Amino acid sequence: MIGHIMLLNEKQVIETLHEILREFARRHRNITKTFYKHCEKIKGLIEALKINYDGLSDERKMLIGSYCTMEYALESSALFNPSIVEDFDQTDLEIGEKRIILSFRATGEGHISSIIFRRAILDKNNNLHVMKIGKNIEKPEIRKTLFNKERIITKYTEMRSENEYAIEFMKDLPDIFEYTALKYKVNRTLNDGVIGDEKKIILEELLWLADSFYKLEFKHDSDITERVIFPMSDSESRGIEDARFVRFTDDDGSEKMFATYTAFNGHCILPKLISTEDFYSFNVMPLFGNGSKNKNLALFPRKINGKYAMLSRIDGVNNYLMYSDSVTQWDNPIVLQEPRYSWEFTQIGNCGSPIWTAEGWLVLTHGVGAMRRYCIGASLFDLDDPSREIGRLKEPLLSPREDEREGYVPNVVYSCGSIIHNNSLILPYAVSDYSSTYAVIDLAELISALKNSP
Repeated sequence: MIGHIMLLNEKQVIETLHEILREFARRHRNITKTFYKHCEKIKGLIEALKINYDGLSDERKMLIGSYCTMEYALESSALFNPSIVEDFDQTDLEIGEKRIILSFRATGEGHISSIIFRRAILDKNNNLHVMKIGKNIEKPEIRKTLFNKERIITKYTEMRSENEYAIEFMKDLPDIFEYTALKYKVNRTLNDGVIGDEKKIILEELLWLADSFYKLEFKHDSDITERVIFPMSDSESRGIEDARFVRFTDDDGSEKMFATYTAFNGHCILPKLISTEDFYSFNVMPLFGNGSKNKNLALFPRKINGKYAMLSRIDGVNNYLMYSDSVTQWDNPIVLQEPRYSWEFTQIGNCGSPIWTAEGWLVLTHGVGAMRRYCIGASLFDLDDPSREIGRLKEPLLSPREDEREGYVPNVVYSCGSIIHNNSLILPYAVSDYSSTYAVIDLAELISALKNSP
């Protein structure tokens, strides 16, 4: 490809580049910068062809970069598994209105999932008015964080019991180190001598784990609908799945947004946590502990008796509860719920973070039954002791309707988070893993049904 481009004279280069820009510049913000960046990524390959990279014209560099660029349709296959949180900004609203942020799992070609956002307003009648969507997609700046050696070793031990070589390999690193230091040491070890396949796998896994920590910075002139959290590390190369966003209030009154999600690399999963205070800057990190080994983690919106609390489904079947002094360290899960009714015999898990009500913690659950049919249920738990179940619906709160059964994955209704507005439960949900809609449930009726359930 590079050889073909190098055969063009400068006039042909400019004409070809202008043709590309006429067609694509209006579709992307500052696409020439992207072309430069993509050309820079293959600088070593260009120089290996005995080409003077610095001697290339800007137009030729951009043209080479354009051949290393493709568009990706984030939502072409599905837009599903929504969560909803109250926006920090509630100014300039009418009485009974609430500004909210929706997150979705967007899936495109190759079944690769990312997180996208929409801003909307719920009016006094619980109608949802989604704001206009931006025209461009904003790619964030990625910054690697500093690493704590002890925590990296601890997490790796959770992943692999045979860790002696990993401990020996990392002992020369400082207690706090940069990603580049680990990458340099790994590459030097791989290049300096012959090591066995098992040790090579361990080194690759250590680098894979460290690569899962990062920080995203979006430009402030981007709209929230243009900010996409796309897979950024090897641990999530095949997708970012089912983000459960929650507005968390700490004991001192400070607030931030947290989200748990599942990173998938095509072979294994890694539970991870996102935190943000403004939806411009996002900190991303893996979760630690024997309670963070599967999908379906959901953080409570506040501490309980001075500790963070989390729901999980570590065995793939039952709903679990766990407490922690740290938002990233989760151990000692206890069984909270087991499948009880026929529509949840396969498994039961949460459908987002618990919701505080005066009567107790409202937890929406998903139950999987015959024919892998997903339904949404509801349970109520004690505010001070969430391990105590007050009530649980015998029948599903929501089941796939006949016109909702066909989709990317048939016979599924699923949610990753709900809120209360105007004495109603606002429940956004996915329609057969293809599209999304929402339901409105009278809160008083629901609480009454839960308190009077078996």
